Amino acid sequence: MIPVETDIIHEHGEQKNWNESFYFSFYDRGNDICGFLRLGLKPNKNEKMLFCFFMMPDGSLVGTKESVEFDEATLSMKGVTFTKVEDEKVWNLAFDGELPVHNKGEDSVAKVKFDLRFEGTNPMFNYRECVTSDKEALAAAVASEHMEQMGKVLGNLKVDDREYYIKALGERDHSWGERDWTAPRAWVWLTCQVSEDFGFNVTKLYMDKGDIDAGFIYVDGENIPLVKIDMVTEYDADGSPNTLFMAMYDKDGVVYGVKGEVKKKAIMEFKGENDRGSIMFETLAKYRIDDGEDAGYGIAEYLLRK
Repeated sequence: MIPVETDIIHEHGEQKNWNESFYFSFYDRGNDICGFLRLGLKPNKNEKMLFCFFMMPDGSLVGTKESVEFDEATLSMKGVTFTKVEDEKVWNLAFDGELPVHNKGEDSVAKVKFDLRFEGTNPMFNYRECVTSDKEALAAAVASEHMEQMGKVLGNLKVDDREYYIKALGERDHSWGERDWTAPRAWVWLTCQVSEDFGFNVTKLYMDKGDIDAGFIYVDGENIPLVKIDMVTEYDADGSPNTLFMAMYDKDGVVYGVKGEVKKKAIMEFKGENDRGSIMFETLAKYRIDDGEDAGYGIAEYLLRK
């Protein structure tokens, strides 16, 4: 059982890039809306970072990526607020203000209001359950503590005069420890929700000294750790992922075949020290598992060093 104290804001370490990150994503199939939101606390760099984006049915991208000076260890920035309602289970996400809009090369601003409730549908998964101590040390510059939880998202979203009742499946991610966005050569982080009872999470982390595979598949009421992931990705001309093919191996030796196709995308850049940087593609993917009839949807996140 995961102790309750993991689902809090922790006392920060001494590393320059120490970071505590709370992330939520969802896809509403009925409205064809994908959202992803993140608050990152970097007290040793005097920085708070926010992602708040909605990939809309008309192809527009509503949202922002911003950093501000660190004020205090709270999950609120620029009007976006994450509020824990129940440990390991329920969170509220809220905002009422203006956000940029990018649509077919044109930029504007929209009045946006949302009040969303995330409710976990599986027990939180700790990456320590699938990563050996040597691999954990190798990944220490990215996030030594890492939790995942699938869930359902319900609530309201308003963009200008368009109102949506959100009924979606999604996932939340909570990590803390050192986080250098430019340390890996690349990482691939995938979420997939087929239903409230079936989905998976995958991380492929490519470091200069080796690779790390991690994640879980949730099936039959159990989080089953993944121990190996083989993956091939096809890319578009702009460098963004287009299609991925994957074999996932769980701890019991069961192999799952997966095909993922990108349906929507957002692009973000990160600058590090010594002119080193990374570009991140945050995409919505549609997944098929072992040629099953039921499709799953979720985030396919690709971070590539520039």
